[in-house]
Amino acid sequence: MVELPKTERIILELSNNWLTISFNHPETRNSLSQQLTDEIILSLESVRNESSIRGITFRGEGGVFCSGGDLKSFKFGLQGGDKDLSDVERMSEKTGEFFELINSFPKPTIMLAEGAAMAGGLGMLCAADIVVVTSDCKFALTETTLGIVPAQIAPLILSRVGLSKARRLMLTASRFHGKEAGEYGIADFVTDNSNELRTVENEIKKNIYKCAPGANSITKEIVLATRKLEGDVLRKFAAKGFAKSMMSDEGKEGIAAFVEKRKPKWSE
Repeated sequence: MVELPKTERIILELSNNWLTISFNHPETRNSLSQQLTDEIILSLESVRNESSIRGITFRGEGGVFCSGGDLKSFKFGLQGGDKDLSDVERMSEKTGEFFELINSFPKPTIMLAEGAAMAGGLGMLCAADIVVVTSDCKFALTETTLGIVPAQIAPLILSRVGLSKARRLMLTASRFHGKEAGEYGIADFVTDNSNELRTVENEIKKNIYKCAPGANSITKEIVLATRKLEGDVLRKFAAKGFAKSMMSDEGKEGIAAFVEKRKPKWSE
């Protein structure tokens, strides 16, 4: 049985081998406070190696996804006089590790966004495998309007929208809505309202349940390896992943199920 941690700033729901993480600090519009991010990290690490967990959904309570970084903590924690440049650099690096944890998590991840996904909240969306938003959801990379920079989320934004759009969105802090998020490549699906978010999510989950969990994990490793590897090195890395999956119990079961014209065990 999967044991989930006790949390205050997020709600954890485990149903049908799927974990939903709901940000639950409406007083700050679900800003990425230290406690909230720590609880997300703790929750993800608690299920990382649980083979029964098929995927993770992230969403926000209170009609908003996430307003971005906790600006009050920036002012009092980082600009309060007892911190130097190296302290702030380390904090930024830890923030990057948080986003990379989501980005490279070995299970499929879905983000459901309504209300607003600003700054780091938008960056978190771009760290997911699949993003679903409402058409009226608001987005913006507002960091530069505050005299700071979207440092750790820049690569995530770039991977979703491409260089030219990433430059424009970050250097102008342009605001846009769900329709544009779909056009830019940030959102994979755009719904008319919040009720439809779950309908689309359920359809995505149905398809993921058809896929072997181990094969999905290796696939993510190969896809993300393309950020760093190329040529012969990438081919060898992909070959190792293919061989591992082919010779695994999943691979044997999947091929047998195909030959025998039946569903594999993981999709029953």
